[in-house]
Amino acid sequence: MTDASQHVESDPEADRWNYRPEGPVGLNPLFEWPPRPAAVLRWYRGAWLQVTALTLCMALAILLYVAIMPPLEQMTTFRPGWILTIWAMNLGAQTLVAGTLHWWLYMRKGQGMRKKFEKRDLARKNGTFTFGNQVWDNIWWTLGSAMTVATVYQCVILWAMANGWVPLVTFAESPVWFVFWMAVIPMWSGFHFYWTHRLEHSPRLYRRVHAVHHRNVNIGPWSGISNHWFENMLYFTTYFIHLIVPSHPLHLMFHAMFQQVSPVLSHSGFERVIVKDGEVAKTGDFFHQLHHRYFECNYGTSEIPFDKWFGTYHDGSAAATARTRAHKKQMYTVK
Repeated sequence: MTDASQHVESDPEADRWNYRPEGPVGLNPLFEWPPRPAAVLRWYRGAWLQVTALTLCMALAILLYVAIMPPLEQMTTFRPGWILTIWAMNLGAQTLVAGTLHWWLYMRKGQGMRKKFEKRDLARKNGTFTFGNQVWDNIWWTLGSAMTVATVYQCVILWAMANGWVPLVTFAESPVWFVFWMAVIPMWSGFHFYWTHRLEHSPRLYRRVHAVHHRNVNIGPWSGISNHWFENMLYFTTYFIHLIVPSHPLHLMFHAMFQQVSPVLSHSGFERVIVKDGEVAKTGDFFHQLHHRYFECNYGTSEIPFDKWFGTYHDGSAAATARTRAHKKQMYTVK
């Protein structure tokens, strides 16, 4: 029996999924009126006090910064040594998380179909994808395209920090700002993502660029930042905020992990990782899973409710699917 069979049979949306979370897809209650402090507290407690994308990315950032990242003083000039170290850090973190998650969920099938959104497996022998294979296609665009662009941008910012050309902050000097800015980075990321993503859904950019990512209707861990080169050049401009806002290299490292590694989890295709009948981590994001299934909805993230404000929010219901399909038909109707 699949998870979908547990849903009410009269709901047509339930039949389209192997598993679908109960109730409307949640949005950050911070932006609701009247305020609901208890709900806001639960939202952020769930994000920061459990094994989630945020906590995993923070742990990776601290580990890489403390154990591997070269001192800032070495970055005053562009030299192969420290540049290759930053590149290797990006490749290593991405491969470790995406590779491990893909192995557990799709190769070993360690939890079978439990908490898996889609009924289908990832595509093989499909000419839509580079190399005719969805996973190899995604690995190529992730490690080849995304990690290269991300590394270039990060190295430029670190070089500017090392030379004192941008505002730098330390925990000792400004502990409140240091922690506050760290907590706000995911929200900035969501703000930036919404607007760049909407741009990429304009017809010309979509056909020539963003369609590479949307080959992945049925997504997996390696799909997260499997993007065209040009899309990555837009996507990673989010890092340039550190050229303006007082930051520390650890802020940039957390931002990098959040921007690069958290999509691995949100695109995993499973809501949670289960080991021996125990749920050990929250992974998949049904909000974004709906975007990959229906395209013209949920352009942003659940952190800032832009989609609700601009009428493109899909809450997981059959009525929302009907609205989204009508909207999509209207968008692509030739007048």
